[in-house]
Amino acid sequence: MSGAAIAVAAPSRRGWRQRLTGATPYLLLAPGLLWLVVFFIWPTIQMFLMSLSSGSLDDGFKLTWSIDAYQTAFGKFPKQMGNSLLYGGLATIFDFLIGFPVAYTVAFRGGRYKNLLLFLVIAPFFTSFLIRTISWKTLLGDEGPVLGFLKHALGVVPADFTVIGTPIAVVAGLTYNFLPFMILPLYVALEKIDPRLIEAANDLYANRWAAFRRVTFPLALPGVFAGSILTFIPALGDYVNATLLGNPQTQMIGNVIQGRFLVQNDYPVAAALSFILMAAILIAVTIYARLLGTEQLTG
Repeated sequence: MSGAAIAVAAPSRRGWRQRLTGATPYLLLAPGLLWLVVFFIWPTIQMFLMSLSSGSLDDGFKLTWSIDAYQTAFGKFPKQMGNSLLYGGLATIFDFLIGFPVAYTVAFRGGRYKNLLLFLVIAPFFTSFLIRTISWKTLLGDEGPVLGFLKHALGVVPADFTVIGTPIAVVAGLTYNFLPFMILPLYVALEKIDPRLIEAANDLYANRWAAFRRVTFPLALPGVFAGSILTFIPALGDYVNATLLGNPQTQMIGNVIQGRFLVQNDYPVAAALSFILMAAILIAVTIYARLLGTEQLTG
């Protein structure tokens, strides 16, 4: 091959390599994007169209662009939506109050036992969510290890006192089941903090509380917000804890959606409720991303 041909071919190969390098990120994203389209975007579109449909399961549903399902969703279930917001919010707060000391201890005091402590945090995930909730029902039962001991051994609780079937049991179940979702982001944020920053605060005559308030906690805020989102979102749509630990008065919006889909076969109202819940969550996440920046979750 002549020198002129080599000179022409070399830039051509470089251009091909540059194009391939530029396309590599999109090729790597393609499987994830395809998964997102097939299993999230397309079902969401179908759910929205179903919420504007009319009919029955026997006769079939037809797209009529009717908003009756949304009128029913907004007007008939304010109590269940309020329960979801209240129980999910309380569970998120309790998870933070419990999870922050745990994450702080693992990050700054874990030492060589750090991996063991992290394993203990995620160990409940090796058991089914349903089994964990049923176990919590046994734990909080009238004759369970907690109330039974308080009633019969110590006598500090009245014999007719019960927890199962109350909001306390529902919130306790939500708090327990979603606690790891709070601890892990908090640990990641705390573990990234350079201890020299805290030492510098101490050198500037800050006591432990002042150093925590002015240095540690502000730097851990990305973990706080990430943990809050990861805890609040699944707690808001949960229905297992309210079914097993609550009563008809403690039903959450997830229980209504489940009943409308699987019991009453009222697909339009169920789809409307699902779409409203999902839209509210997406709006909340979007506001978070705009105000705080999603890079704080991993930065």
